[in-house]
Amino acid sequence: MTDYIDTPTRFTDVAGFFLDETRRPTDSYAVAFAETTDQVRLAPADEASGADMPDPLQAELGVELLVTTLFDMLRNSRLEPLAERLAWGIVHSFHKVADQLDGEADRAAQQVGRLIREQDGSEIAARELEEAQTLCHGLDEARDAVACMRDHAAAMFHTETGRPWSAPRSTLVSGKRTASVVAATDFLAARRQRRIEAQAPTGPVVLFSGGQEWEDHAQLWAQLDMVRARIPAMVLATTAQEKGCDAIAASWAASRKVTLVPFDLGKWRKLGKRAGFARNEALIGLKPVEAIICEGNGLQSHLARLVRDAAVPRHFFVKAGQNIRR
Repeated sequence: MTDYIDTPTRFTDVAGFFLDETRRPTDSYAVAFAETTDQVRLAPADEASGADMPDPLQAELGVELLVTTLFDMLRNSRLEPLAERLAWGIVHSFHKVADQLDGEADRAAQQVGRLIREQDGSEIAARELEEAQTLCHGLDEARDAVACMRDHAAAMFHTETGRPWSAPRSTLVSGKRTASVVAATDFLAARRQRRIEAQAPTGPVVLFSGGQEWEDHAQLWAQLDMVRARIPAMVLATTAQEKGCDAIAASWAASRKVTLVPFDLGKWRKLGKRAGFARNEALIGLKPVEAIICEGNGLQSHLARLVRDAAVPRHFFVKAGQNIRR
């Protein structure tokens, strides 16, 4: 006679299977998955739903399993180099949906405002307003829940890879993230337009740039720690290379919860060979209070000259590990 063991068949069952009875959801999940109204809808054509929100602890465990299981499955296999790319896509899927919901919620809120202004006391107008408010509430709830899962997945990505997750040409300013990452284009626009602090960090800017081949991360972390000790509210602006010095600096920013502004070549790419130099000039235009430049290529040399000419306090590092301050 064969004994059969019940096994979990759904993702929420898997999360429940590993559930520690003594564990409680973190505050971010408890808040993001709280129900704020009796009924919601997520699209204008949807019927109002009174279904419960997902259990916050099961959602938290589910996100952990989703990311960590992928790395565990591919570890020590010939596909291990793909794990980071696949995990990046998982986090990005959460980010993409959260971004879509954010736009839909904004449009729904505008619709509520318009209906309030146009109220004529009729039953039809009152019903339209009620439906618009139900939609707005539902989208707000969904956006907060998905953004919370994205932030958690991004934190798990950082734990597995040692690098903060960041979306191309996107700004991530959630307070629940390991670190805020503000896209260079958003950062520059925000400084011009004096947007709110979340979109325009007002802390003093510290520049960082270096080559893509670098082994000793300890000396760079130590230098960044010393700068942060003097400038606690610093914003770190880097030249956004995905490996080497800039990646080390991005990992440090995530670890220390320092806002990171990666200046990739994006908007300057149309300038061709001059793109990197134009980007360097934009960095100097931020009026940094300090700069850390590591040995790299001609772009690092150019940036070093710019910070010297601007009399910015600076620290120069060479690959041999010698710190040359000028």
